[in-house]
Amino acid sequence: MSSTSGHPGSDRPSVAPAAATPGDGPAVYWQEFTVPFRYPVHFTEGLFQPHNPLLADVMAMLEPGRRHRALLFIDDGVAAALPDLAGSIAAYAGHHAGRIELVAPPIPVAGGEKIKSELYFIEQMQQALYDHHIDRHSYVIAVGGGAVLDAAGLVAATTHRGIRHIRVPTTVLAQNDSGVGVKNGVNLHGSKNFVGTFAPPFAVLNDLDFVAALPARDKIAGMAEAVKVALIRDRAFFQWLEGNADRLALFDRAAMATMIRRCAELHMRQIAHGGDPFETGSARPLDYGHWSAHKLEAMTRHHLRHGEAVAIGIALDTRYSVRRGLLAPGEEERVCWLLEHLGFRLWHPALEKAGPQGLAVMAGLQEFREHLGGELTITLLAGIGVGIEVHEIDDALMAECIGWLKSRESV
Repeated sequence: MSSTSGHPGSDRPSVAPAAATPGDGPAVYWQEFTVPFRYPVHFTEGLFQPHNPLLADVMAMLEPGRRHRALLFIDDGVAAALPDLAGSIAAYAGHHAGRIELVAPPIPVAGGEKIKSELYFIEQMQQALYDHHIDRHSYVIAVGGGAVLDAAGLVAATTHRGIRHIRVPTTVLAQNDSGVGVKNGVNLHGSKNFVGTFAPPFAVLNDLDFVAALPARDKIAGMAEAVKVALIRDRAFFQWLEGNADRLALFDRAAMATMIRRCAELHMRQIAHGGDPFETGSARPLDYGHWSAHKLEAMTRHHLRHGEAVAIGIALDTRYSVRRGLLAPGEEERVCWLLEHLGFRLWHPALEKAGPQGLAVMAGLQEFREHLGGELTITLLAGIGVGIEVHEIDDALMAECIGWLKSRESV
C-alpha cells in the first residue's frame, strides 16, 4: 500500500516531506493499493456426502485447525425437489463437527426471480445473520440457482462490510455462468439487478449431482450461456457443441459435465483477463444477446427463463450481425439450428408487442445503456468465436430481424 503525491505511477516519494507550516505541501495525494482476488471453483460430485471432504477443506483454507461457524440458505425449489438434502447437510456437518459448526438448520429461501424482486427477502436473510451472530470469520453458504446466489451474495457482501460467501450452484446456468462470477444483485423499480455489488465469492463448489436432478426445462435453459460464450470467444467450443448436440439434448452426463466446465472456464477467463472485471467501462461482451433477453424476461413477468430469453437474444443479434454485414450469411441459420436442437424455441409473442415508440422490446437498448453507463455498447459477431463491439443499433433493421425470427417460427 502506498500514498503518493502527484499522479499514479509517478516516481515521487510515497510519503510527502513534512511541511514547514501546517497546510503547506501538495494539494493532492494519490492513494493507491492493490488487492488480489483469488477464489477456487471446484467441480465435484456428492458434495454433502460425509466421505467428501471438499466443503470442510475449503472452509479451512484461511484458518486451518479451527472450527468454523456457518449459516446455510437453501433454494426452496431445490429443497422441494431433494427433500433429503437438508438432512444430508446436517449429517455432513455432524460428520465434520471438529471443523464445521452449522449454527442453525438450513434455512429455505424463495427461489427464482421472486427472491430478487422484493427487498423483504434480503432483510429477512440479514436478520438471520444478525440473530445467529454471523461475523466476518464465519461463512454464509448458499445452495441454489442463480437468483438465490445473487441475493445471498448481496447479503454477504453488505453485512459487516463483507462475510465469506460460499456458492453451491444447483443449476446449469449457475454452474457454468453466474455462479462463477463476481456479481451479486436484486431487482428494484422494475429494473434488473438495480441493487447489487461486485464482490467475489470465497469459493464456488459445483456438484454435478444437482444438475442431474433438474427438470428438463432448466437443464436446457442453462445451455444458452454455453452457446453464447462459444460464439464470442471460442470457435472450437462452438464446433464441439454442434458435434455433441445430440448428447446434450439427451442430457448425457459426461457431455453436460464437459459443457459446464468449458463454459465456466471461458467465463472465468473473460472476467480475469478481459481487462474490466468490475465493468467500469461500457463494454460487456459476456452479455451477448442480453439486451433483449433482460427486457423479454420483464415483459413476460419471468415466464421466460433467463436462458430461454438469452437464446432468443442470441438468435436475434446473430441475424442482425449478418444483416449488418459483419457475419457471413448462413451463419445465423447454423446458430439457430444448434439452439433449436438443444431444445430452445426462438420466438415469443412479446417480441412483437407495441410500445410508445415502436416495438416494446427495443426499450431494452436504452435500459442496457443506462445499466452500464456511458455510451451504448453492444456485442455482435464478426465470425463464429469472434465478438465485436458496436455503439449503434439500427432500430428498423433490428425490427426486420425480429420479423425474420417470426417467419422462421411459422415454417
